[in-house]
Amino acid sequence: MKNYIKFLPFLAFGLMACEPELDQAIEENEVYTAGEADFSNYVALGNSLTAGYADRALYIQGQENSYPNILSGQFALVGGGEFTQPLMADNLGGLTLNGNQIAENRLVLSSNAGEPVIPPLPITGEPQTEITTKLSGSFNNMGVPGAKSYHLLAPGYGSLAGVATGQANPYFARFSSSENATVIEDALAQSPSFFSLWIGNNDILGYATSGGTGVDQTGNFDASTYASNDITDPNVFAGVYSQLIEGLTASASGGVVYNIPNITDIPFFTTVPNNALVLDAQTAVNLTGFFQAVAGIFTQGLIQQGIPPAQAQALAAQYAITFSEGPNRFIIDVPVTPSNPLGFRQMQPEELLLLTIDQGALAQGYGSVALSPEVMQVLGLLQQGGTPTQEQAALVLDAVNGIDDKDALDASELQAISTARTSYNATIQGLAQANGLAFVDANGLLQDVGQGVSFPGGTITSSFVTGGGFSLDGVHLTPRGYALVANETLRAINLTYGSDLPEVQLGTYGTIYLSDNVN
Repeated sequence: MKNYIKFLPFLAFGLMACEPELDQAIEENEVYTAGEADFSNYVALGNSLTAGYADRALYIQGQENSYPNILSGQFALVGGGEFTQPLMADNLGGLTLNGNQIAENRLVLSSNAGEPVIPPLPITGEPQTEITTKLSGSFNNMGVPGAKSYHLLAPGYGSLAGVATGQANPYFARFSSSENATVIEDALAQSPSFFSLWIGNNDILGYATSGGTGVDQTGNFDASTYASNDITDPNVFAGVYSQLIEGLTASASGGVVYNIPNITDIPFFTTVPNNALVLDAQTAVNLTGFFQAVAGIFTQGLIQQGIPPAQAQALAAQYAITFSEGPNRFIIDVPVTPSNPLGFRQMQPEELLLLTIDQGALAQGYGSVALSPEVMQVLGLLQQGGTPTQEQAALVLDAVNGIDDKDALDASELQAISTARTSYNATIQGLAQANGLAFVDANGLLQDVGQGVSFPGGTITSSFVTGGGFSLDGVHLTPRGYALVANETLRAINLTYGSDLPEVQLGTYGTIYLSDNVN
């Protein structure tokens, strides 16, 4: 993780660790009813959000605060049975395979003389979760970090032998019933009386968090050919999701499903603004002059290639980017096309930078211009009316230092994500209605968090570090965030099945973790 400090407003350090006043407590002698649902054997399916993943890792504290575990506590008030989870061996969060660490430890926020240290750092320690140490029995929480929709149907996804080759999932390998088992088979073998299913986030998230470096596989129905950062074809998703629902509803009294939130509502994509190129007046003038030089050099190059002057000037005009005092949008690299032969432009308002971008590099010209003494000499020559050589002209063009694809999401990538997500959500909501299932609008819930959700004693927002809703990886939730999801789930279940399950007290759940035991 890189340095985020330039773009983060912070509360006082003590405020991040303290807890607000608790919500009103559940009445001791209150009697609750299950309605039409049977919660005696609740099984949860999903990915990292279901498992309780947080701070870039899976660890015991996170699992204990997973929304399915929170729900099971409320279900116990109306006959819900024991809820088991494949707990990690410690709170470090790392994984080992034959003694070699294959997954990093969790992130924590450390302090220096009482001041927050950004970025979050991995907690120190040797993780004790060895994936070859198989867990016995079945588990009600079947959330598997990293799982895409079609992985829940994939034989061998929990194969220990397949982990080393990247063909299997190390988290599921710890508790799969056999080398060839599927997640859905192990879930259905427990004959769930009630289920939850939150899957599909990773079908677009890997593409998004990689800056769109994967492939939009829309139109490709063979999921076996997909890479980890690809977007799942909506028809593949629909087919998989239908099979999951068909299996889960065969014997269960009911269930609850969740749609897929918009990535623009999570701090991984909203913390670093794309207009954080803040310039003083003179620097703005200098940068404007540089790009005028780029446009002029490119115009002359086109003319030398036989392009009519008017056409050459029109094509090169897009590179005469102007800057002003104050915030400006960064320059981003884009594919070279006939209409943009140099392959860069200024970012558009809706485009996003990733939380993991190297902000130290941004301060040194990444996203604008990488000036060297040689480039400065060429610019001086141009100011004096001189004509640069071909090699000197190339130096100026090469000094444009646009943000790489891996560090940003451009308009076309955002459109691909939105199109897939919209289709996934239509499938989820349609099958929920067709099967009489409770439906949680997770997309709407996280939009609300972005605006701030109040509860007695506090407010939960999506601000990185200080908001209380998202953990230190900027993607997954805090215990308080998972409790918020649990409460939304309880409302949906009560509405659908006529139960009157009480909500949990958000104030009793923590947010980020603080530790000075870091690398």
